[in-house]
Amino acid sequence: MTAMTSAADQPHRWWRADEGSVASEITLVVPLLIMLLVFVGVVIHRGVDARIRLDDAAHQAARAASIERTASAAAAAAQSTAAAALADAGVTCRSLSTTASTSGLRPGGTVSVTVVCDVDFGDALILGVPGGKRLSATAIEPIDVWRSTTNTGTPS
Repeated sequence: MTAMTSAADQPHRWWRADEGSVASEITLVVPLLIMLLVFVGVVIHRGVDARIRLDDAAHQAARAASIERTASAAAAAAQSTAAAALADAGVTCRSLSTTASTSGLRPGGTVSVTVVCDVDFGDALILGVPGGKRLSATAIEPIDVWRSTTNTGTPS
């Protein structure tokens, strides 16, 4: 007859047993996976939000440039309006450049403004991971057909 082993004969048998190990592994891994998912969500949201704000800033800059009467005033208005719109929206740019195409600055013409911003994502991340992306947006605004010109006061 075979002798049966009792729990008293093997006191540490439960330590080597596999029952319940999957549950404990999942308990340890799931919070880390959730944190990774939230981390990725924050980065994606930050990028989408910056792109929307940059499109809005380009539109505001083009509108400000279309109201001006001279090319130099239009370029200056586009630059200051884009910088102010991005600052008000909370978008931090490492570098910001604004280019205004004012060749059509006449009644019935158009003004095109391109805003380029190197967005820094590092301030949004708790872990301090450096990162950024160069975003650009272009907006075109028409010039009012019935507005007066600088020299004559009449439409050209």
